[in-house]
Amino acid sequence: MLTCDSCVSTACKDHKLDKIPANCPMHQKEPYASIMQEYRKEENAGFLKECAYVESVGYGQWNRIREIVELCRNMNYRKVGVAFCIGLKKEAKIFCKILRERGIAVESICCKNGSYDKTEVGIPEDGKLKPGEFEPSCNPIAQAWFLAHTDADLFVMIGLCVGHDSLFLRYAARFSDAPVTVLAVKDRVTGHNPCAALYGAEGFFKKTFGDKIEES
Repeated sequence: MLTCDSCVSTACKDHKLDKIPANCPMHQKEPYASIMQEYRKEENAGFLKECAYVESVGYGQWNRIREIVELCRNMNYRKVGVAFCIGLKKEAKIFCKILRERGIAVESICCKNGSYDKTEVGIPEDGKLKPGEFEPSCNPIAQAWFLAHTDADLFVMIGLCVGHDSLFLRYAARFSDAPVTVLAVKDRVTGHNPCAALYGAEGFFKKTFGDKIEES
């Protein structure tokens, strides 16, 4: 069982390998040896190096948008594909403008592309926000398909709903070899900052989780 979230040691971070807990995955040597070989593959080695460079140079100074821009520059990415929620269209427009102004081509597609009713994919009327009315389903698989056919070097997700983002990631990997990163995640209640609910888990947001959050 993997329980790093409740680990009281920082042995991995501090490289104190003689202090790792009994159930630490680091006791398993073989997977790490194989995984290290993956990092050394050509398609991963350069990418990981540039990711580390962006982290080290911009640490505590660059926002996530700047980090994406710098990663594109360092990797010589010429085109970015953006999959966004129509509810964050304004944010997507600003982001795409920032990229284009910096010489990066952008192709974007919103979640409601296809414009088919939710009932067409098996969602019942009572599963809609407004039963009895036309309500377009999100279409993350199509977002992945269309962006895969743009030859984009990098995909960026902006505000896709929980689950829809999972489908986008699954099919982006099937349709394309382009890496995927996230600019923003959907959380209407916290202004798309889900960590706010974690920070307030014992206070303002306590009742929203359903079951009680016990002190660890």
